[in-house]
Amino acid sequence: MLEKIITADKELLIFLNGLGSTTYDSLWIIITNQLSWIPFYLVLFYVLHKKIGKKSFWLALLFIAVLILVSDQTCNLFKNGFQRLRPCNDETINHIIRLTSKRSSSFSFYSGHAATSTAAMVFVFLFLRKYYKYAFLVFLFPLIFAYSRIYLGLHFPIDILTGYAFGIFYGTLFYKLYWKLYPKFIKTKNPEY
Repeated sequence: MLEKIITADKELLIFLNGLGSTTYDSLWIIITNQLSWIPFYLVLFYVLHKKIGKKSFWLALLFIAVLILVSDQTCNLFKNGFQRLRPCNDETINHIIRLTSKRSSSFSFYSGHAATSTAAMVFVFLFLRKYYKYAFLVFLFPLIFAYSRIYLGLHFPIDILTGYAFGIFYGTLFYKLYWKLYPKFIKTKNPEY
């Protein structure tokens, strides 16, 4: 059963990765770089600050930082535990897929890009959903960000999907923890969420 899943995962990667073109490779290399998203983060943090207020915002920012740290370190434990080769380093398929100049020697399972971006966006979305009808659009970020890893041959689809699952779990958990601990940090009655 596991072999069938791995085979299907590789076949899906070959298909999705094969949709790429050298014309767009440099764009996807920019997209996969976390620093390229700084303007997006700044706008998102500005909006969050405006909606929840200064004290709540700084607490939320602290929670996001710890959330990303926990999500990233959990991912590293899995990567070192499973030691699945990245597609670009997997000799059974790396001669079939499109490879770009972007490479990595670390392991593949599961995607830290998918996990941390999803975790942060779930956390932020749970705040903003009350204020904005289209708050769900924040999820375009992890979708595009994580797809860049498949496009560049750095992750398998299962790595991305597992990263999304962990991201949803951690984002939701930290949001609930935020409201549980809110009165201790802000010294006020716990507002309804």
